[in-house]
Amino acid sequence: MNLPTANPAETTPDSAPPPPTCTLVIFGATGDLTRRLLVPALRNLRRNGLLPDDFALIGVASRDIGDDGFREHLRKGMEQFGGGARDDIDWFLQRTRYVSGKFEGPEPYKAVAALLPAERNALFYLATPPTEFQVIARRLGKADLLREGENTFRRLVIEKPFGHDLPSAAALDKRLLRVAHEDQIFRIDHYLGKETVQNILVLRFANGFVEPLWNRDHIDHVQITVAETVGVEGRGKSYNGTGALRDMVPNHLFQLLSLIAMEPPSHLSAGALRAEKAKVLHAVRNLDPRLDVVRAQYGAGRVGDAAVPAYRGEPDVPTDSSSETYVAMKLGIDNWRWVGVPFYLRTGKRLGRRRTEITVQFRQAPLALFRDTPVERLPPNDLTLHIQPEEGVQLRFGVKIPGPTVRIDGADMKFNYSDVFEAKPSTGYETLIYDCMMGDASLFQPAETIEAGWGVIQPILDAWENDRDIPLAIYDAGGMGPKEADELLARDHRRWRRIIR
Repeated sequence: MNLPTANPAETTPDSAPPPPTCTLVIFGATGDLTRRLLVPALRNLRRNGLLPDDFALIGVASRDIGDDGFREHLRKGMEQFGGGARDDIDWFLQRTRYVSGKFEGPEPYKAVAALLPAERNALFYLATPPTEFQVIARRLGKADLLREGENTFRRLVIEKPFGHDLPSAAALDKRLLRVAHEDQIFRIDHYLGKETVQNILVLRFANGFVEPLWNRDHIDHVQITVAETVGVEGRGKSYNGTGALRDMVPNHLFQLLSLIAMEPPSHLSAGALRAEKAKVLHAVRNLDPRLDVVRAQYGAGRVGDAAVPAYRGEPDVPTDSSSETYVAMKLGIDNWRWVGVPFYLRTGKRLGRRRTEITVQFRQAPLALFRDTPVERLPPNDLTLHIQPEEGVQLRFGVKIPGPTVRIDGADMKFNYSDVFEAKPSTGYETLIYDCMMGDASLFQPAETIEAGWGVIQPILDAWENDRDIPLAIYDAGGMGPKEADELLARDHRRWRRIIR
C-alpha cells in the first residue's frame, strides 16, 4: 500500500517502482473473476508501468482448451471489459501459458513446475470456489512449489470467503500454515483496494483537525452501509448456504469498521496496521442475537423500472429458505476511545440504490443559543465517506437560512475524487495485485483478524441455528430494508442515513 508522504507529483502511481520479475499462476483461470476483474486489473497495471517487462501468466483450470484457447479467452475478456490497444493485448498473450487438469490430482502441479524455474518468483492466485482452497494449497506444498529461495518469493493469494464459520476458518488457517508461512499468505478483500477505503487512514491520521475529534467525547455514533441493488445473480444454490451475514460482515464490513475505529499505528508497516485492526475486533462487545441483530429476506418488488421476484422465487433457492439477504446490527467497542459509542452496520441485497458508505455523526453542540428551535430541525454534523459507486467525502454542518429570524439548515461540503484527480480505469484489484507482487501485506488480512471477525459473529450463527423463534423479517425489493432495522436505531432515538435520497 503506497500512501503519499510528500509532494503529490512525486507519489503518483506512475512513479511507483515496478515489481520484481514474477509469474502469476491463476487457479480457476477460465472463471468469471479472472476474465472480469483480474485480467483487466493486470492490463491497467501494465498501462501504468507497474508490471515487470518479463512478467508471465499461467492459467490453470479443468477445461482442456490449450494455450491458444486460453489466449483467445483472455483476448475476448480484455476486449469486453475495458478494451485495450492491440499491442497491449498482444503483450499479455505472448506471456501466457495454460495448464489443464483436476485440482485434486498431481498432474497440473507437475506441469506448472515444468513452466516455473525454481529461481523464479511466483504468486499462486486461488480464484476458485472456497472448497478448493485446501486441496490446491496441499498440492502446491506436495509439489514443493511454495518453497522460497534466498532471493526468491512464493506467495499464496486467497479470495474470500475464508471459512464458513469460526471452526472452519481456524481449520483452514491451520492447514495453510502446514505448507506456507503466514507472511506468504495474502488473504484478499477487494474492498481494501478502493481509493476511499485506503483514504480513511490519510483522512484520520494526516489531518490535524480530525484526530482530536475521533473519540467518544465528540462522536455520537457511526453507521456503515453496504447496499446492493442486485439479487443473487444466478448464485441461488451457493448463496442459500451462505447468507448476508457470512458473505459480507466478517470481511467487508469488519474491514471498514476496523479502519474507522483503530488506534494510530506506530508506523505504516503491515505488521503495525494489522495489529491495530485486530485489536478493534477483539474489543467488540458480545452481541445479543435478539436485541442487537436484525435479519431479513427480500420479497418481490421493483428495483428501478424492473419488477423482481422474491428471494424464494429466485432460481435454485428453496421455497421455504430461511437464509437472510439483509442483516443489520448494533456493535459496541469496549476500549478507551469508543466505549459508549454505538456502531450500526447494515448490508442487504435488492435495495433501492447501490451504495457503500461510512457516516460518522458528531455530537450536537450545546443548544442554549437555539433553545427555541426544535431539536429535530437542527441538522446533524456528520462526515460521510462515499466508497462506491462514487468515491469521495462529504461534511455536513449547520448554517443560518437568510432572513430576519435565526433559522438553521444543513449545508454540505463535498470532495469527489473524479472532480479533483484524473480518473483512471480501475477494477479495485490493481493496488492489491501490485502489493502482492511487492510483498506489502498492509491491505490483507492475517489469520488473527480473520478468526477475530468470525469470533464476533459466531454467537449469532449459533443462535440462528438453534433458536427457530428468532424472526426473519421480509422487506420489499427496491426499498430501504425492513422496518425492524429502523427500530434498531429508533430505540436509541436515532435513524439510518437514507439509502434513497
